[in-house]
Amino acid sequence: MKGKILNVLLILTSLVGYLEWGRNNHLFLFQAELEIIYKLITAPSSVMHPFVLLPLVGQMLLLFTLLQQKPNRALTHIGLACLGILLAFMFIIGIIGLNYKIFLSSIPFILTAIYTVLYHKKQNITR
Repeated sequence: MKGKILNVLLILTSLVGYLEWGRNNHLFLFQAELEIIYKLITAPSSVMHPFVLLPLVGQMLLLFTLLQQKPNRALTHIGLACLGILLAFMFIIGIIGLNYKIFLSSIPFILTAIYTVLYHKKQNITR
C-alpha cells in the first residue's frame, strides 16, 4: 500500500513544478501537460521532443503501477527516472538562475523521489 501512496505522491509532486521564462511567461507543469496532451491529439509532431515525451511516459508508467495490486518496483524506478530528468533540470535551472519559484517547486518531487528509492531499497534488503 505504501508503494502506491508513494507513486501517487510522485505524480502529484511532479505536477506542481513551476516554469518561468521571459517577462510574462510562466506555467505549472500540470498546465503544460494539458497542452501537451491536446497537441498529441491535434498536432503530434509539435510535441516530439525527449523533454516533452519522457516525463509524460514517466507519469503514464506511474499511473499504470497504480492499477497493479502491488506496484512493480522496476516500473516505478523507470517512471521516476523519466520524470526526474525534467525536474532535476528545473532544480538546477532554479539554482543557476536564482529563481526561487522554480527551485522550490521542484523540491517536493526530489524529496519524494529520494524517499521512494530508499523505501524500495529497504524493501529489497528485508526480503
